[in-house]
Amino acid sequence: MISSRRMAAVDRNAAALGVPLRVLMESSGNAVADRARALTQPGDSVALVAGRGNNGGDAFAAVRFLDDRDCTTHLLARPKSITTDIARANWDALEAAESDTRVVADSQEFVLESPDLVVDAMLGTGIRGPLREPERSVARALNDSAATVLAVDVPSGLDADTGNAAGVAVEADHVVTFHDLKPGLTDRENVTVADIGIPAAAETIVGPGDLAMLRERGSRKGDSGRVFVIGGGPYTGAPALAAGASLSAGADLAFVACPEGVFDPIAGYSEDFIVQPYDAPAEEPHLSPDHVPELVETANRHDDIVVLGPGLGRHPDTAAAARQFLAEFEGRAVVDADALALVPEVETAAELVLTPNRSELAELGGPDGDDLVGAADDIAALADELGHVILAKGVVDVITDGETVRRCRVGTPGMTVGGTGDTLAGITAALLARADPFEAACVAPYVNGRAAELLDRGNGLRATELQKSIPDALRGGDNE
Repeated sequence: MISSRRMAAVDRNAAALGVPLRVLMESSGNAVADRARALTQPGDSVALVAGRGNNGGDAFAAVRFLDDRDCTTHLLARPKSITTDIARANWDALEAAESDTRVVADSQEFVLESPDLVVDAMLGTGIRGPLREPERSVARALNDSAATVLAVDVPSGLDADTGNAAGVAVEADHVVTFHDLKPGLTDRENVTVADIGIPAAAETIVGPGDLAMLRERGSRKGDSGRVFVIGGGPYTGAPALAAGASLSAGADLAFVACPEGVFDPIAGYSEDFIVQPYDAPAEEPHLSPDHVPELVETANRHDDIVVLGPGLGRHPDTAAAARQFLAEFEGRAVVDADALALVPEVETAAELVLTPNRSELAELGGPDGDDLVGAADDIAALADELGHVILAKGVVDVITDGETVRRCRVGTPGMTVGGTGDTLAGITAALLARADPFEAACVAPYVNGRAAELLDRGNGLRATELQKSIPDALRGGDNE
């Protein structure tokens, strides 16, 4: 089963894998024609009622496979308003072949001439809310018709994810849906799921479709959240890289909480983030349990997305403080670096994304080896046991919430340089402000890897450079 939003991502991912949408539309059209043939006899009349989008394009393509039926295609719009190039191309093909096409600019122009079958291709799975005109009046006309009605992907007016209708909806006798069953169709009879040639990898490999779906959520000023990096002590660059990357990935504000003794170097990396020092021994600056109550209060009060771990080190006081923070914090956090090994020891109400490299994954209790893809089931079992999302970093990243496993294979060999994991943690935190943990964990390595690809530095990549190309990668780069 697949949601309408996920289906849109899979379509785009398939195109990125070399199966363009025009090919998928051809397969969809053939699937519609197969069902139309099964429901009619040669010579029967078939009225195809199409909208301006790709749902209508599926119907246009279907007509070319129905030469032995008497087809009439009703377009509920002016041809120039067809919204996609591939749907327009299939409309143009019908007109060039002198097929019976009729333009319905107004619902009063719609005339259904007692066909044997009506194909409802007005609106697809991505449409929400009540039908507008002319679709609303045409839907009523289809419901009043004595003809059998076949809906393409989902009956127009029906929410593909809930099965509910906000007003009038087409009362289809049959539905042909593509690739996988939609949740809103589970209680219906006479639903055919058609395989249209989408490769399985389009669902399992993170691609531009996943990024596009996250981007389409949109945001307003103030919606993109505050990122609160708790790091630094023995190392100063890591928390600065995480904070800077979070800003490049869209966070509204980035704060770094660090020992006072390392305030100057961390603050000196950038004027763009806010460094909040806490008292710590000057000779060995580190996080300790005394600092935790204020950190938790700050993070909870501002609904911060926390990044815990970059540059913290492994002083015993620091380990105790990190455990205490995880036990008391109830929001969303990315756990990275030295804080990772502590997660199995703590019960927490927080939603965590864990970002281990291969050695850190083994410390968490996961598989020990270079082949993350081959160990994906074991990583999923660990995520299920811990109750958190795992983003395991490798040549191919493996992301899992314990139930679903995805892979991300973008990036360059130069990403083995130190610091790219810190930028990944920052990107993940920024995305957690507007996506659920699993979605954020899937898209973050894609953005990080694409940022490296856009720089095209080869083995000369520096982690600080990624901050420049992360915004372009989030926008889709130059090859989405």
